[in-house]
Amino acid sequence: MSQQSTLPTSKARLAVSPLSWANDVLEDLGADISLDTCLRDASANGYAGVELGRKFPREASVLKPLLDSNALALASGWHSGQLAEKSVDEEMASVATHAELLKAMGCSVLVYGEVAMMTPGSPLDEPMSRRLLMPSTQRIGYSSRLTEFGKRPFDTYGLRLAYHHHLMMVAETFEEISDIIGAAGPETGLLLDTGHAAAAGFDYAKLIKRFGDRIVHIHLKDVRKAICAEVQSKDLSFNDGVRSGMFTVPGDGVVDFDPIVRFVKDSGYAGWLVVEAEQDPAVAAPKEYTAEAFEFIQAKFRA
Repeated sequence: MSQQSTLPTSKARLAVSPLSWANDVLEDLGADISLDTCLRDASANGYAGVELGRKFPREASVLKPLLDSNALALASGWHSGQLAEKSVDEEMASVATHAELLKAMGCSVLVYGEVAMMTPGSPLDEPMSRRLLMPSTQRIGYSSRLTEFGKRPFDTYGLRLAYHHHLMMVAETFEEISDIIGAAGPETGLLLDTGHAAAAGFDYAKLIKRFGDRIVHIHLKDVRKAICAEVQSKDLSFNDGVRSGMFTVPGDGVVDFDPIVRFVKDSGYAGWLVVEAEQDPAVAAPKEYTAEAFEFIQAKFRA
């Protein structure tokens, strides 16, 4: 398959997350799949880029030739932030090595996932109902720290902050995301994740309507409705949901991707769209599933 650097009728580029091959949290999922296999599959399926995963080298001198040899760019990579409990200075010290790698690899966004103020122990193994909630009175202060943190990586590394709303974290619901991003300055960009929105029970198009000008990175994730419902009704954990197949690639679940396509085309969005599915590669063969997702998204943009 020929390499695609852009999507039809848009300026955006299509990447794929390595989570389809090897899970970052549940290390038994994909433990036997090599990074070389992941990169070869991603390139063969037509993707222009990938995000970082746990098996990736973290030295640009090693990573860049590896990606170049597969005609892939680095779209970005996740940073586990703790601004819900720590200072901006502490966070800048924590993110420095990661941000330097992203800059060296030519990335333009830094994916920020909030991991502070979560259930003690192994929060992703706790029932969903045990998620800790950030008191509404603390959200303005948190947003202020996000604004300041958004300024510094851009000034220092040229990286735009892409805040990742996420199940089991402080910004899961539409109300929480709206309060936090709405009170933050424009330096705080938003990562729109279609699957996390659906699993949290709201239509991601609401985020486009309210924060379209803040969206700097997009994760294309689908959900299986029946499994989502079972996870909720039985009060299972996030990791239980992943293992049971709650998430899947675009086109294999119930999420409507038409609003994303319209947003990208109408707004002139020129960033990355990243196909992502946290599921067991022994059940959902990574190369086949991500190939089908590539064709699904390409067809959406050609329509």
